Amino acid sequence: MNGAAARVADATDNWVDRIAPLWSRPYLRLSRFDRPIGSWLLLMPCWWSAALASGKAGRLDQLPMMIALFFIGSFVMRGAGCTWNDITDRDLDAKVERTRSRPIPAGQVTAKQAFAWLVLQALIGFAVLLQFNGFAIATGIASLAIVAAYPFMKRITYWPQTVLGLAFSWGALMGFAVVFGRIDATALVLYAGSICWVIAYDTIYAHQDTEDDALIGIKSTALLFGARTQSALLLFYGLAVALISIALRLAGAGWPAWIGLVVFAAHLAWQVTRIDIKDSPLCLRVFKSNRDAGLLLFAGLLLDAVLRAG
Repeated sequence: MNGAAARVADATDNWVDRIAPLWSRPYLRLSRFDRPIGSWLLLMPCWWSAALASGKAGRLDQLPMMIALFFIGSFVMRGAGCTWNDITDRDLDAKVERTRSRPIPAGQVTAKQAFAWLVLQALIGFAVLLQFNGFAIATGIASLAIVAAYPFMKRITYWPQTVLGLAFSWGALMGFAVVFGRIDATALVLYAGSICWVIAYDTIYAHQDTEDDALIGIKSTALLFGARTQSALLLFYGLAVALISIALRLAGAGWPAWIGLVVFAAHLAWQVTRIDIKDSPLCLRVFKSNRDAGLLLFAGLLLDAVLRAG
């Protein structure tokens, strides 16, 4: 089978496989554009922060721009992060059933070609970042150290999900950096709540690979929690809701934001009752449902911002 046409095992029947030009498919797969759920999950804290900061400020002048630019930036930078992850994990990916068909271990692209693609995506992300104020630009650049370190964490700690949380929740700081030119207590508490959310949902995701991970020495909270995963999810999702509620109170949020948080919490509770760590397809479905949970919270925050600005 042609390398460009070959499909990734855990991302079949998607738009990349169906309509993307053959030459572009390995690069789009490196960026996970064939499965954009991670980009959506990276985007959610950005949009939460943009809406909450705008509501706290009582003005919407920057909100449409932030919504659009955070969307572009999240998809591009998640693509760059995944490309970096595949470069650093290429030998490990070759040993795991679910990942050995990824472009580098499958021989569709070389590591050098992948790195060139990473640089291109990073430049686009930097161009997006340059649309903001100086403090926001510096805040965005500061996240790169965490992003660069993340792929190596699974080799040394059972808590790589925490480092992923630090990276994937960074957007919770960005809205406040753009609107206020600073990061205050509200932003930091929202950031902490998002980190707890990420730890929980990525634990669900990691349960797809626990057998292979245990064999090759890769660590994760899924392996750490094991049969106690449901209790751990309840703890971290509970902390996420509690911390986000504190952020809403600090921001003086109104009733739409609180309704959004209640619906968000109900969705997380449903996940905890639904999960079966031995059912990999179910784990993937529940993990993906976090996009919907995040959008429900964003809808409440957005409506609250609009009403407060009016």
